[in-house]
Amino acid sequence: MKTACISSSLVPSSTANSIQMMKVCHALSQVDEPVRLWLPGGGSAAWSDLALQYGLTQSFEVRWLSSARIFRRYDFAWRSVTEAQRWGAQRLYTWMPQAAVLALRRGLPVILELHDRVTGRLGPWLFRQFVQTAGKKRLLVITRALRNQLETQFGDLSGLDIQIAPNGVALEQYDGLPEAPSARAYLGLPEKPTVVYSGHFYAGRGVDLLVGLAAAFPQASFVWVGGRREDLEILHRRLEKQNITNVVLTGFIPNQQLPLYQVAGDILLMPYERSIAGSSGGNSADICSPMKMFDYLAAGRAILSSDLPVFHEVLTPQNAVFCPPEDLSAWKEALAELIEDPARRQQLGSQARRDAENYTWRKRAERALLNFA
Repeated sequence: MKTACISSSLVPSSTANSIQMMKVCHALSQVDEPVRLWLPGGGSAAWSDLALQYGLTQSFEVRWLSSARIFRRYDFAWRSVTEAQRWGAQRLYTWMPQAAVLALRRGLPVILELHDRVTGRLGPWLFRQFVQTAGKKRLLVITRALRNQLETQFGDLSGLDIQIAPNGVALEQYDGLPEAPSARAYLGLPEKPTVVYSGHFYAGRGVDLLVGLAAAFPQASFVWVGGRREDLEILHRRLEKQNITNVVLTGFIPNQQLPLYQVAGDILLMPYERSIAGSSGGNSADICSPMKMFDYLAAGRAILSSDLPVFHEVLTPQNAVFCPPEDLSAWKEALAELIEDPARRQQLGSQARRDAENYTWRKRAERALLNFA
């Protein structure tokens, strides 16, 4: 069946929403091609460049449509749904409520995926229109906590086809990777206990804790993978000022190469704070499903994570060690114990890798399309 995907994400981009969206489209194309993706803007990119940046193996068509900022993507929603129908799309997969409502009203089956609360002046109205408009439809939400938030906001949604769809991982990217010492040697990293963080350094990601841990463990190597240039410049100055010399800042690493850096670590950090800036501008700490969590599981290394309730939808005491957010003393104690206990690290990592099997992007796509003609 022809699946049209419509997203407002920018491509190419290193933002999480852009990476997630491209991973979803890639998985959909693996499960049931053809897939065609429409994006706003006048962009273009060679498939080889997209494949490297996003870690993709099977190609799908990407098209960009112009969009005037003054119309807040509503013009893009109308044009993209129209183009999808001209293409002969048999279903629509979108992250945009305005495109979902328009497609339903035109008779297309629609899967709408949400990652955050419904906010803004028109957001709640659009969501109610999606719920109330007749037609074949399914709602995907990334956590049970988000579903609960939506039901608190909009009332009983039991009549709506809702699927809990945590983010996923391309498990094949982690197959056949070397053990940590060999990965470190290949990347030119020192052979010493290695603690890895991958991701951005936005508000709520635990930067103060990362710096505090690096200062407290000079005998270990800390590898921080990713980040925007402006954030890295601030971090570099901060590390210099505190005379912290055991941190490697890699900058942006293409998704295809990211797994090698993660498996180079003995311990992988998820130091989220109690408040995480979400796409809506609010706090997403109680509803989020970070992609790094699934990458870390697939890497098969010990995970040290902030103890946020929503993470327990995926992480367990068998595959991760939990610490109170922002509590540097507790994190130092937990990290010291893991550094000194390779058997415990091996136990956690082995279970993490087994659990990752349940969270592949392909399985996620299969579930999303199941019985959805």
